This record gives sequence, C-alpha cells and structure tokens, in this order.
Amino acid sequence: MSTVDRGAQQPGQQPGQQPGQQHGQQHGLVVDGKLRRVLGTPSLVLFGLAYLVPLTVFTTYGLVTTETSGHLATAYVVTTVVMAFTAVSYALNVRAHPSAGSAYTFVQRTFGARAGFLTGWVLMLDYLLLPMINYLVIGLYVNAQFPSVPAWLVVVVAVALVTTLTVVGITVVDKANVVLVGVQLVFAVVFVAVVVAQVGGADAPSLTAPFVSDELQWGTVFSGAAVLALSFLGFDAISTLSEEAREPRRTVPLAIILTTALGGVVFIVLSWASQTALPDWRSITDPDSAGLQVMTEAGGQLMASAFLAAYIAGCVASATASQVSVARVLFAMGRDGVLPRRLFGSLSARFLTPVGATLVVAAVSLLALVIDLGTLASIISFGALAAFSLVNVTVIKGYVVDGGRRSPRDLALYAVVPAVGFLLTLWLWTNLTALTFQVGGVWALVGVVYLAVLTRGFRRPTPQLAVDHTP
Repeated sequence: MSTVDRGAQQPGQQPGQQPGQQHGQQHGLVVDGKLRRVLGTPSLVLFGLAYLVPLTVFTTYGLVTTETSGHLATAYVVTTVVMAFTAVSYALNVRAHPSAGSAYTFVQRTFGARAGFLTGWVLMLDYLLLPMINYLVIGLYVNAQFPSVPAWLVVVVAVALVTTLTVVGITVVDKANVVLVGVQLVFAVVFVAVVVAQVGGADAPSLTAPFVSDELQWGTVFSGAAVLALSFLGFDAISTLSEEAREPRRTVPLAIILTTALGGVVFIVLSWASQTALPDWRSITDPDSAGLQVMTEAGGQLMASAFLAAYIAGCVASATASQVSVARVLFAMGRDGVLPRRLFGSLSARFLTPVGATLVVAAVSLLALVIDLGTLASIISFGALAAFSLVNVTVIKGYVVDGGRRSPRDLALYAVVPAVGFLLTLWLWTNLTALTFQVGGVWALVGVVYLAVLTRGFRRPTPQLAVDHTP
C-alpha cells in the first residue's frame, strides 16, 4: 500500500471529496479506507512492550509459581527461547506480507483463503480475550488493595477509558504508551534494586533457587511455560500495525525481534526478583493477586501501593495496545468481506480508526465480569500457540517450497529456524489443560461452521484480503 498524497486528487475521487474517502463514505465511516503510516521503529517497540506489559509477570505470577513449585523464572526462560524462534518467523513473514492481518494474512497468502480464515479465527480467540485479561486483573488487584471498591465497577470504568483512547486514534495511543511503559520500567528498576539490596543479608535466600532447586519438575515447568506464552503476544501484535508503520518491511521485523528480546529479559529478571523476595511459594495466600504480597514482603505497604499504580498503568497500556491490534485484525477481515463489512470493515471519517470493530472488542471484554483468571490465561495461550505454530510453517512453505530459497544459508534461516519454532510451540501447546482444548476446539468448530455458511457449503470461494504492499 503506497503512501497517499493528501494534496492530490486520487483515482476515483470525486471533486471536493477528501483523500482516503474514494472508496465510499457512509454515515461518517470510511469504507475500504487506508490507515495512516505514522509509526517508526521506536514507536513500534513501545507498542510491543506496552502489549507485553513489562509487569505482566504479576498477571500470572501466583498461578504459574504454584504450578511450577516456585520455578516461574525457569518457565520464563523456556518460553523466551521458544518465542525467539517464532519471532524470527514473524519478522520474515512481515517482509513478505506487510499488512494489517498478521497471521491471518501470512497463512492466507501461503496456504490459501480457507486456511487463512481458520487461522484468523483462532487468532481472534487470543486477540479478543487479551484485553479482557487486563481488565480482569485490574479489577482483582484494585479490589484486593481496596476491598470497598467492587471489582466489577473497576472493570467497567477501565473498558470505557481504553475504548475511548483506541477510538480517538493510533497517535494518541502512541503518546500514551510512552508514559505508561515508562512508569512500569521505572518501577521495575526500583523493585529489582530493592530486592538486590536485600540479598546480601544473613538470611538471604538462594539466588539460584528461582531457576533450579530440589523441587524442580520439568513437567510442571513446561505446563507453566505454555501458559506464559500469552506474555509474549506483543511481538505478534506489532505485525498488525504494518499498514500504519513507515517502511514496514524494515521497521516492523526489527521491532518484532527487539520487543521479544527485551521482553524476555525483563520477564526473567522480574520473576527472579519476585521469587527471591518471596522464596516460599507455599506462603502465597491468593494466587490471583499474589503480586501485592510480593511487594509487601519486599518493601512494605509503600512498595505495594507504588506497585499497584505502576501495574494498573501497565494493564491499561496492554489493554489499549491489544484492543488496537484486535480491532485492526477484525478490520482486515471485515474489509475482506469475511466478517460483515459495514460493522468491521469501516473506518471513522473523523478519526480514521475502525470504530465498529473497537466497540465489538469492548463488548466482549465485559465478559471479564464473569470469567476466572486461570481459565482465561490458558485459553489465550491456546489461540496464541496455535497461531504461532502455523506462522512458523508458512516461512518454510513461502520461502523454501514456493520461493526456491535453498542455499545452505537460506535453508538454515528459512527451514531450520522455523522448523524448530514449530516443534517448540507445538510442544508447549500440548502442555495446556484439557479444558483449554475443549474450549479451543469448540471455537475452531464454530469457525468451520461459519466458513461453511459464508461459502454456501464451500461452493463459493472464501473472500481474500486485498492489500497493496509497500516496499
């Protein structure tokens, strides 16, 4: 997709019509419109880090720490290694397909429209639910610190705030991310410094216990690592902004790699510090809000209050970034005609953002009022790992099989790396719970049924995403 010259009349544009509206305007919405390219590499990395949430360690801290018998840090090392391979596959795919559809586009262009649709459908599972998990933990943590404030009220207020930000536009989100990510990183540095200052004492815990101890069981570590896949959805989300990035074939792949590397380091360091501050995992009283207990142990009530403020900032940043991303995936599918075009495939004439898709995501996010954290985290990881596995395969098919890239160097980059990524993500995927597979299986079955209806029993072709590429 080429950059629009806003001072010139475009092909098909009527006299007096604003650029970007030549595809038709209905009631303030730009149908089949184009997103604006305003993001560079730093903004994309900030977006990815906002999506990851540097403090997301505490979203599943209690759940995974108890699951792994106190080896959260080891689980994060495993997940980081797996995600590194998959991040390379995403970066390679973006170079070939720089559009807003992410894995939906990658699989569609490589394996066909039906495979693309089903991938997009599975991808929507984690994209739709990731904003919800942020709203859920905001409610849980605020209620844990201030029991008189009902969690449901906090959730509703947070959904309204984030939805407003995402409707107003990507540049507002970009500016908000600078502040929200900065607050988290400052707190993370202070927290780690406080913990490090305490480890020199006579009663200091073992520095290696968060990684290796007599209680280490690799089976539970792998199960925990599978759940932690949701923590790395930020690098995947960056690819959904390819139509709003400058020089997307260069900036987006670089941002994907940088975000994955930085996120992994931050997660491992914070998980180590957290388990060092609270070495006895059996003393966790409430797994859903165990981060407050860690902070109280590390620095008293003052540290706990500072953590709550920084953590809420992080959750708002992640909810904003994830809501922006899923709205653009839905926009890509709506513009394609896979989803109702009038609702999903239209842009606001004023803000040039997909308002209809954004409001649908906000409505789904209100399910945070009725779902529990453990189930939600596992279901999100189901969708993420399924999409990650397919993206790894598309690199092999697109570059080696179809593209003929078969020199020793090409085979190492385009075959070996994605093959390892595929096997590792598939391995983590199989470590999720049976309930997760039941929910994910039902979602996939609904997608197949919807596709059958959409194509009149598979007799009609599946609509394909039509996006021009920018070099």
